[in-house]
Amino acid sequence: MADIFDYLEWRGDLSLEQSPFNPVDNIILTHLSYLPLDNIVPGIDDSEAISLEEAARTFAKAMKKKPGHFDKLFVCPKDPLLLTALGASRRYGGMGLTGYINQIDPEVEKQFAALTILTGDKSSFITYRGTDNTLVGWKESFNMSFSAEIPAQREAVCYLEKTARQIRGPLRIGGHSKGGNLAVYAASFCSKKIRRRISEIYSNDAPGFKAHVIHSEGYKAIRDKIISFVPETSVIGMLFEHENNYTVVKSTQTGLLQHDVYSWEVAPADVVRLKRINKESRFIDRTIKEWLAGLDYKQRQSFTEALYTILSSTETSSIPELTAGWLRNAVVMIQSLTSIDDQSRDMVFKTLSALLRAAKNNIYTLLPAQKKKQLPEKSATPARPQAVRDKA
Repeated sequence: MADIFDYLEWRGDLSLEQSPFNPVDNIILTHLSYLPLDNIVPGIDDSEAISLEEAARTFAKAMKKKPGHFDKLFVCPKDPLLLTALGASRRYGGMGLTGYINQIDPEVEKQFAALTILTGDKSSFITYRGTDNTLVGWKESFNMSFSAEIPAQREAVCYLEKTARQIRGPLRIGGHSKGGNLAVYAASFCSKKIRRRISEIYSNDAPGFKAHVIHSEGYKAIRDKIISFVPETSVIGMLFEHENNYTVVKSTQTGLLQHDVYSWEVAPADVVRLKRINKESRFIDRTIKEWLAGLDYKQRQSFTEALYTILSSTETSSIPELTAGWLRNAVVMIQSLTSIDDQSRDMVFKTLSALLRAAKNNIYTLLPAQKKKQLPEKSATPARPQAVRDKA
């Protein structure tokens, strides 16, 4: 049950010339974009680069100066350990980091971050950050269910265009979660000249797209360059439509926790591959697809806006803040149901009812083949909180 830290022990002392770029390198480099490297790595308008070794050393000093300051910025507590290990390795320590950008804009509901890595094998790796810990980041991801283009996708194209003009040679691009979606989107809608320079596009448990992207000429042109990985119980990676094949990776975690790449099992030069996703993932996939298919774009938008209003009522700005005071925040969110307008409140319950119906319709996928049977019809309307029932 080896993970990416074990991989660093196996391959950390080997250059890319000695051991060529492989899927595990992709996982590690795409995860680098999650690190809060503000004021450490040069920005997109700066032609300079900093070595990964120096960046790790500078980041460690910053953490010592401000104990606890970065804790809520980490997507995973293991992130600083990974950066330190990468900086100390021969394989990654000399890689150059540049073009760091981190944008959070609640007004336009945008969360976008990216990083360019000069890998030292005459190629560069552009990595896009997935959804971070901010509420606006999660809101933007939900917006993908009804928007033709979210702000982060538009920024991803601009970033690729600008970065590609500043560096030479072949390009690898990738990302994890929403970051993988951004990588594929950017490659689909960048100029043909830049698209020809892209050798590989890595999508790590990333959501797919709506039909207009899948059918675009740009997507068709890069489809064969897309390399997708999903864990055996993939949830995020099953969302929306995909046209490319994916590799299933064995994970040490269960359920949604498999989205964490630290749980993905690796071999000396590859991930540990499985034949197919498991039945839980197939159940979730069919349930969510049926649920979304039953909602038009207006209904998806109304539900997302209502849900975001409820979460925002806690006056928190990040998921860690929301969960840290979960009891108080739960009370605030239940109370907020009574303050939103009747139409929005009804939309929340109707949408959740549709989700439960979709789950009931697909529950057979979790049963052994010989036990499949038609389940009895029952009401799928979720019980309303007491405060809402009292108001009604």
